[in-house]
Amino acid sequence: MLRPPYTRYHQLHVYYLDRRDLPPVEDPDLIGIWIEDETAILFFHREKDMLIQRICGQCGAAIVYQACLDYRDWEAGVTVTSFCTATLHVRPVWEASGPGEGDKTEIVLDPSVIFGSGFHATTRLCLETLESLLLDPERRVKSVLDLGTGTGLLAIAAARLGAERVVAVDNNPLAVEVARKNVDLNQCRSVVQVEQVDLLADLPATGGYDLVITNLYKGLLVHLFEQEAFWQGQVYLVSGFLPGMEAELLAALPPGMVRMLHRGGREQWRLWLLQRDLHARRSWHNKG
Repeated sequence: MLRPPYTRYHQLHVYYLDRRDLPPVEDPDLIGIWIEDETAILFFHREKDMLIQRICGQCGAAIVYQACLDYRDWEAGVTVTSFCTATLHVRPVWEASGPGEGDKTEIVLDPSVIFGSGFHATTRLCLETLESLLLDPERRVKSVLDLGTGTGLLAIAAARLGAERVVAVDNNPLAVEVARKNVDLNQCRSVVQVEQVDLLADLPATGGYDLVITNLYKGLLVHLFEQEAFWQGQVYLVSGFLPGMEAELLAALPPGMVRMLHRGGREQWRLWLLQRDLHARRSWHNKG
């Protein structure tokens, strides 16, 4: 995340270590530590070879890979800049509000090095679909569960668009930290609760939620589709997959449990809008 004296991201100095349990890292140039499986990925604004060597010496870790990247390269070549949907104006924290945006609801975001910033096609697709759902008076979406919240953008958008209760979860501790910061930046703490949850081990109860958002990778989507507990919500916004993955994901849907409301796409990414069948429990026990 951005901390003084830094006001934006330029160069990223990235260090992959082969273990996740590290001693505390206190450094003014630290952006954050991404934990993935049994590795830790450390991001700095400046080169930190000596610090990393000291950390490795303290805990017995080894450097798997290191690189210096332009921030735009980390963002897959996407320029992180403000954009608008029908009613929202999303801007990175280092940009000032532009003229002519006064009629839109503003969301300010520190995207850090987290996926799900809205500056990529799949999150933008989810954001625009979420917007249409919450602005539809016939749907009355008041409670939202965001599984894999990333920067927290979709959870914040849900709150700003009228949801009364939003729970956002992510397995990555850095994503949780960034999402909480963004929730505070947008003064949504009274509505949005951010929690660290491993969806492979501890799926939150989906019952009672009008909308469940899952912008996740294919393997995790398949895992969730196989859990009866996952299908207790009302409507599901599913994305994070490519056209070539659709057949496998369709096959993973429990027969008779849900119906397809909408299939959409943006660039190479796809999105489904699903609704739970009223006879879901009976259908689940009778499947196969």
